[in-house]
Amino acid sequence: MTKSLRAALLEAQKAALSDYVVEWAGGPVKSIKKGFKAAAVAAGLLDVSPHVLRHTAAVHMAEAGVSMEEIAQFLGHSDSRVTASVYARYRPEHLRKAASALEFD
Repeated sequence: MTKSLRAALLEAQKAALSDYVVEWAGGPVKSIKKGFKAAAVAAGLLDVSPHVLRHTAAVHMAEAGVSMEEIAQFLGHSDSRVTASVYARYRPEHLRKAASALEFD
C-alpha cells in the first residue's frame, strides 16, 4: 500500500458511517467489479478494469527499476517468471531506449 493510499483510507475512515472504510449504504462492499465498471464508464474509460490497473502497476514498477521478484511479491505471485512474462510488459517509449542501442552512427 502506498503512503498516499493509506492517508486517503485513514481520512475516509473518519467520515465512514459504519465500521467499513469502503462501504455502500452502511454495509461492506462485497464486490468492486460493478462499482468500478460504473465509475470507469462515467469517466469515459470503457476498456478499464481492475485487471488493467494490475498490468499498469506492474509496468510502472518495472520501468522504475523494481525487480521482478519485488513486483511478483507485490502482485501476490509465487513465481516471478509469471510476472515477467504476463504482467511486466514495457511501454513502447521504454523500449525505444533499448532500440537506440542498436544505432550505429
